[in-house]
Amino acid sequence: MRSMIGFCTVLCLAGPSLAAGGQTFGKVSDAKAVKLSELVAKPADYLGKTVKVEGLITDVCSKRGCWIRLGGDKEFQTITFKVEDGVISFPMSVKGKRCEAEGVFTKVDLTQEEALARAKHEAEESKRPFDPKSVTGPTAVYLLKGVGAVVR
Repeated sequence: MRSMIGFCTVLCLAGPSLAAGGQTFGKVSDAKAVKLSELVAKPADYLGKTVKVEGLITDVCSKRGCWIRLGGDKEFQTITFKVEDGVISFPMSVKGKRCEAEGVFTKVDLTQEEALARAKHEAEESKRPFDPKSVTGPTAVYLLKGVGAVVR
């Protein structure tokens, strides 16, 4: 089964700047990153805590640059950072680059209807087919309400 943490929110208050050979969006501390596989294995241990994750940017929102998707340290594990519309716009050029992102790890429970709407929206944005039968019930989505990201 694919482990997925998705639809993560990054609320950043500042625009991009260059720092230590990278482009910074908001603020990122010197804290040690947590492996995505650790978050997937023990999400309850991190709920409500500020964490930093790292990964390769595998996808970028092509409409507004309002989200990026990071690949984890294990196959099929991803995390999506959704930034507040109009506050930050990730350029398409960040795809394929490494990223560190930091924020408060939270959980949102979605009803079947909300999960269906979310899956449909993600399919439309990614320009891939959507099969409503792929959503079989309510689901939990883990979010990183962030303070910043650095792309290198």
